[in-house]
Amino acid sequence: MNWDLLEPILIIISIDIILGGDNAVVIALASRNLPEHQRNKAIFIGTGLAVASRVVLTTVALYLLAIPYLRLIGGLLLIYIAIKLLINEEDNTSIKSSDSLLSAIKTIVFADIVMGFDNVLAIAGASHGNITLVVMGLLISVPIIIWGSRIILKLMEKFPILVYIGAGILAFTAAEMILEDPHVEEWIYVIAPIMTVFPFVVVLLTIMTGYFYNKQVAEK
Repeated sequence: MNWDLLEPILIIISIDIILGGDNAVVIALASRNLPEHQRNKAIFIGTGLAVASRVVLTTVALYLLAIPYLRLIGGLLLIYIAIKLLINEEDNTSIKSSDSLLSAIKTIVFADIVMGFDNVLAIAGASHGNITLVVMGLLISVPIIIWGSRIILKLMEKFPILVYIGAGILAFTAAEMILEDPHVEEWIYVIAPIMTVFPFVVVLLTIMTGYFYNKQVAEK
């Protein structure tokens, strides 16, 4: 496996793990009132359906990103998502636990679709149009999210730099999406060197924006 194939897979896995912590919490909350034998079923069935819906949505996103200027818009939106990841704000999403297997599965799948927009957009950009990479990345990262989410969340709380690294990965993906827009390529054709520097500038600006915002909030 060469680096050109390995790099997007590693980025997809990183994006899934970084943005998937909330999904793991949803799974735990939705199934916590079920009996033990039904809880495992809800987790596996709900997660399986959620992964399938994620693949379908990402495939749709890949086709949509082929529309002129949508890669540019998607990249700018992903930069916003990266900055939002850095900003210390509480998520007030309320997930009710379910007493039946079917209700728990529906909650898991519906919440994943609603909360997974940022994942879908980021993965669509990182995959460069290759749905095989999307599937491979999801198959590797989803088990990590389910079984290791609590550890990942604790590590991010203990080592805030991990969140900044994650935001940097999203910003880098966003910059690549913007550069891959056919119309953007036409604009920057005369200044081709910017294609090399641009992703790193976007990463730096994103991280600095989040850092200084958090610092300002902390000083109030």
